[in-house]
Amino acid sequence: MFRRRTAIQVKTAEQVELMRAAGLLVGRTLELLRESVKPGITTLDLDAVAEEHIRDNGGVPSFKGYHGFTGTICASINEEIVHGIPRAGKVLHEGDVISIDCGAIVEGWHGDAAITVPVGEITDDLRRLLEVTEASLWHGLAAGTAGARLTDMSHAVESYVRSQGPYGIVEGYGGHGIGTEMHMDPLIPNHGAPGHGPVLRSGMCFAVEPMVNLGTKQTVELDDGWTVITTDGRASAHFEHTFAVTPDGPRVLTALDEGREWFAKLEGQTAP
Repeated sequence: MFRRRTAIQVKTAEQVELMRAAGLLVGRTLELLRESVKPGITTLDLDAVAEEHIRDNGGVPSFKGYHGFTGTICASINEEIVHGIPRAGKVLHEGDVISIDCGAIVEGWHGDAAITVPVGEITDDLRRLLEVTEASLWHGLAAGTAGARLTDMSHAVESYVRSQGPYGIVEGYGGHGIGTEMHMDPLIPNHGAPGHGPVLRSGMCFAVEPMVNLGTKQTVELDDGWTVITTDGRASAHFEHTFAVTPDGPRVLTALDEGREWFAKLEGQTAP
């Protein structure tokens, strides 16, 4: 009996450049949204900012209309982990945290990234949750080198989070392949043993996206068919970047500096 192998789309150098254009548009949109987050704004307001910016800069929102999703962004507040639907009645308050997930298409190629943003002043526990989750993303990205195995990225995310405290690492949702479609094979869990799965090759592109909770890892989907929340009502954080495997290491297509600052920081931490 033969086991089915996951086919992973491999891009040419020219196609990676088109993905970089989509990635830059996503990255700049997220920075605009970060600046827009404040008490009193609604998630539908943020959605309008994102759609206008993407369309005015030659892109198409990836999420809008995707399996019936109504927003340009996913906007998930506090205990909402992912896939929050932008709504006029969802108002941000001082002390909240909001995960903003955004995708854009440029000339048929996708970029996908997410940030979690504090609304005004937040508690130390929440601030630490955001720091740990974002750092775990970069540990996962750093493991995405040519010749590595797919689950090396998963293991890097999990190992870092576990080293930082008793956080809940969300299961059942994770990163993915990306290119001519937003979600492609393979799924990239945020946990697992290293050394498994396909070997990474230059030209492969993936989105890595850890989701980490203050409490339990257990989740439930709401009746709207989209929004996923923590079962204990405690907050969650979510960060994501799209990257390309290259001979020189991972190139982060949705980071404005392609990841240079973060990778330098990680190298400094591991230097003797």
